[in-house]
Amino acid sequence: MTEEPVRKDSEIRHPNSSMGCGHKDDKASLASSQIAFSHQPHQPPSTPASKEVWKKGGRMFSILLAVHLALLACTLVSSGAFEKIAVHDYDVFFLLTVMMLIVIIWIIFYLVGSSRCPGAILCKDSHAGPIWLRGGLILFAIFSLVMDVFKIGYYSSFYSCLSAIKIIYPIVQAIFVVVQTYFLWISAKDCVHVHLNVTRCGLMLTLTTNLAVWMSAVTDESVHKAHSKLKKNMTEEIFRWLLKAGMRSSSAEVCNCNSQICQIFKNGYFWLYPFNIEYSLFASAMVYVMWKNVGRFIDHHSHHIHRLKFRLFRRTFFVGIVLGLITLVSGLGVLILYEVQVNSSTESSKKSQALTMYYIFNIVCLGLMSLVCIGGSVIYRFDKRDMDRHKNPTRTLDVALLMGAALGQYAISYYSIVAIVASTPRDAISALNLTYALLMIAQHTFQNVFIIEGLHRQPPKEDHKHDSHQKDLYGLTFVNINAVTLRVPDSGSTLAPSSASGTEANHLSDLVWSLAAPKKMNWRRKFLREISIFLLLSNIILWIMPAFGARPQFDNDTELNFYGDSMWPAIVDICLPFGIFYRMHAVASLLEVYIMS
Repeated sequence: MTEEPVRKDSEIRHPNSSMGCGHKDDKASLASSQIAFSHQPHQPPSTPASKEVWKKGGRMFSILLAVHLALLACTLVSSGAFEKIAVHDYDVFFLLTVMMLIVIIWIIFYLVGSSRCPGAILCKDSHAGPIWLRGGLILFAIFSLVMDVFKIGYYSSFYSCLSAIKIIYPIVQAIFVVVQTYFLWISAKDCVHVHLNVTRCGLMLTLTTNLAVWMSAVTDESVHKAHSKLKKNMTEEIFRWLLKAGMRSSSAEVCNCNSQICQIFKNGYFWLYPFNIEYSLFASAMVYVMWKNVGRFIDHHSHHIHRLKFRLFRRTFFVGIVLGLITLVSGLGVLILYEVQVNSSTESSKKSQALTMYYIFNIVCLGLMSLVCIGGSVIYRFDKRDMDRHKNPTRTLDVALLMGAALGQYAISYYSIVAIVASTPRDAISALNLTYALLMIAQHTFQNVFIIEGLHRQPPKEDHKHDSHQKDLYGLTFVNINAVTLRVPDSGSTLAPSSASGTEANHLSDLVWSLAAPKKMNWRRKFLREISIFLLLSNIILWIMPAFGARPQFDNDTELNFYGDSMWPAIVDICLPFGIFYRMHAVASLLEVYIMS
């Protein structure tokens, strides 16, 4: 990663930023675009206020476009939840297909246009699209493609009674995933300086399309999970409501999926929905950072660039990795047992045992994570690294997503607390559920504090630079700290000649102290790395459990009986996707904190 001071795009322009590639959209800045910054001191533009206003106007237009498209998509997706509204699943498919086709065309235009224009991309934001984020995007993209294959196979099983758009949609989505993944892999760091308004609108259209696909997938996946959990306890009216809310499930009313291969395709693509959901959110975050970087200029020549290398097993005690792996494996075992006992057994005692096991595991895991986060925050109090106050759109987005996504789990926890406290009787499961809800709130809060503080720390100074300087001074490869200290008394008379000044002696004393200083810093850095890797692995299992079927909110009847069959499923279906996304986004942020430590 790198750290660069940033100047606003309204302040500095490149003379070749519109070389034969069409006119700039920010026309108010055209008069000052001929200022050369390579060999001349920076001259502020004559009318910076007007240029800044025009830039904000271009951004506002793209935001308005995104808002209207997002509201239209949200309206169509949510309208299927009401039986009296004649909105069908193929209406949503048609809208999403058109949006994805437009985005594919725009991405091709962007790639071809930027490659032919030498001044299109003057600089790159090294914070945007780090390798581990793009690697995670590719991983989720692969699973999304597999999901599209399963969808095509499922809908092809009874294509004669379905609209053609249901088969066209997964094909277009697969092409969209391939094109967008390639686009983000090579262009995530771009700071575009031509066709600014067109680029802003195209990026906002791409972001809105990903959010619309996410909303559609979340609706389908959440209703499918709620339907499977509540089917045996719901009335016929609620059954029809949930069936209508799951748009793609409405096809089951007309078409029958009786063959074994059809059932495999159907169950397969539902199990792969979590990966597609995360892909859409990851892509949306990366596209938003690109949108923020449109017209942005980064001066790479004014200060030193820090390169951070990802070394997983260097300078570590392996305590965090071992504890994290134990938590991960234990969580997988708990998830398997929970699913088997809840779904295959009709006995209430088996269900109570599964809930007890689930709550105990999460209480222990959340409690340990909370203590570790508090310990990490205490270590930061003694950290000598400076705070990073440079402009960084990626970090700003990470913090906003952490705080915003945590609200989903906060809402579920507070609704559960109210239901448990107000309900009677209070048994052991209710006590465990209450403790689980309280710890969920505490853990999200402490973890957000730890991650946000870690993201705002400057990366540590590289030791090899000090080592090379010290080797030049002393001519030694290995230095005995005590022996060198004896050679540099306070007066400086032993090491330096009689003409040496006291300033030089103090400088040498500081250099000798720097030989021992990294040892103290390494202890703090090692503990921070252990904490980060443990939290990373723990968040992975806390993402896997709800994403792949664990729904204690529906298996525990306390909240369901308190809020009713209509309100509680709506609360969970709206809030839980944000809680699931929080875990995966926390994994990405903790990986960055680990590397920066």
